[in-house]
Amino acid sequence: MSSSTKGKLSLVALCLMIFTSVYGFNNIPRAFFRMGYAAIPWYIIAGLFFFIPFAFMVTELGSAFKNEKGGIYSWMQKSVGPTFAFIGTFMWYASYIIWMLNISTGILAPLSNAIFGETKLPDVVWMSVFGVVWIVSVTFISLKGIDWIKKIASVGGIAVLAINGLLLIGSLIVVIHNGAPATPINAAAFINSPNPTFTPSLVAFVAFMVYAIFAYGGCEAVGGLVDETDKPEKNFPKGVVVSALIITIGYSLMILLVGLAINYTPNSPFYQKVANGDIHLGNASYVVLNYLGDGVGHALGLSDASSIVLGQWFARILGISIVCSLLGAFFTLIYSPIKQIIMGTPKKLWPARLGELDEKGMPRRAMIVQMGFVLGFILLNLVLSLANEGAASLFFEFLTNMTNISMTLPYLFIIIAYYKFKTNDHIAKPFVIFKSKNLAVFLVVLSAIVVGFANVFTIIEPLVNYFTGANPDLGFAMRSFISMILGPVLFAIIASTMMRTYIKKYPNEPFDRDEEFGIEENYQ
Repeated sequence: MSSSTKGKLSLVALCLMIFTSVYGFNNIPRAFFRMGYAAIPWYIIAGLFFFIPFAFMVTELGSAFKNEKGGIYSWMQKSVGPTFAFIGTFMWYASYIIWMLNISTGILAPLSNAIFGETKLPDVVWMSVFGVVWIVSVTFISLKGIDWIKKIASVGGIAVLAINGLLLIGSLIVVIHNGAPATPINAAAFINSPNPTFTPSLVAFVAFMVYAIFAYGGCEAVGGLVDETDKPEKNFPKGVVVSALIITIGYSLMILLVGLAINYTPNSPFYQKVANGDIHLGNASYVVLNYLGDGVGHALGLSDASSIVLGQWFARILGISIVCSLLGAFFTLIYSPIKQIIMGTPKKLWPARLGELDEKGMPRRAMIVQMGFVLGFILLNLVLSLANEGAASLFFEFLTNMTNISMTLPYLFIIIAYYKFKTNDHIAKPFVIFKSKNLAVFLVVLSAIVVGFANVFTIIEPLVNYFTGANPDLGFAMRSFISMILGPVLFAIIASTMMRTYIKKYPNEPFDRDEEFGIEENYQ
């Protein structure tokens, strides 16, 4: 291996990192729990009208700016402008801080399933202690360099593939043994939800469509890894396109496989548990795998007791897989977002030398400050929990809502940047998927409508649920509505203020670090 390619991401490693960033196995059993086979059309629609076009846009942008260190910031800055780019990148990055907080304090749930076969969580003190150990450990291991990150992230990708393999093989064993799908397949099954708690309405169906759209989120996070990829002009487009197609097909296929093995018809045990409230979004994945393992046991001729034990082991395997996939995603997302926002923007934009890189080329100072923010939120949540559990819940809810839209609204920024990029003939485009500008514009408008609508509906959904009687808690509706608007507005104000201050203080300085990294402008 030459020194120029040493430490670079191979095509396989890139695909595995995309899988850990985008493909969430939990989305499959949760979708089946909520909608049965009727989830499949919505996942196909979301894939065709959002994810695949968006992934293709990311591919073209990433290929055109393959040498840039700043990922989505660089794409938007070169295509639109620095303030637009920094606002979109900053609110996107801020949302990942809260994502890290959620995972750091919540990863004990799948870990306990991996060990005990069920969720057994300790008190908030021990969960917080584990969260502190987790974020500190991951941060300092990541600071060792991209080699460590790609190795651990690849473990997550392999875990995702393994659990899907288990579902595939297990479902086929059950359906072959039964001689027919456990949940009958017919036209009505792809339209109507079997969930007895699901009330058919326009709001309910739109809400699930939004859920399906957001299940495809995360593709943009690998934008910061283009320059870390071996032969990026060849491997990055191939990695994104192949992953996008597999993920889109995989979601729908796996939901179908769950129905082949698990009976979701009235009077079935699974249906009754849903009706009684014993199955919910928090445990749906483990229950589905438990039922699958039990079905496989009976198909293999095991006794009832042995089949139950096999079901518990399937749930444990899921717990192990989720821990590994979260580990892989965490290592990818603890580095890629901050790399993009630090290495794309000018060094002088950041206070306290946060823009500096260490000898390995890692944004060490910024990553340690990032760790400090997560630690601060963990400890604040602990103090609030010990003082008043209700206050802690409200605090956590408020933080999560603030970043709910901030994580997905930047998709709209990237789509707009792609339009500007596509219509700018002065930018060199080495890899083109949409050769027709009219087709590109059509897909831009379509994707923008889908993403814009999804975000608007997410904001107003709590109020819609209140006025339709689905959730009579006005306080919750108002808190959710206000906090979801407040997050993007607050982050936009901070970002625009930082950029205006930089422009005023350094009027003749560049808006990127191309000169520092020896990157040539990509203009024809």
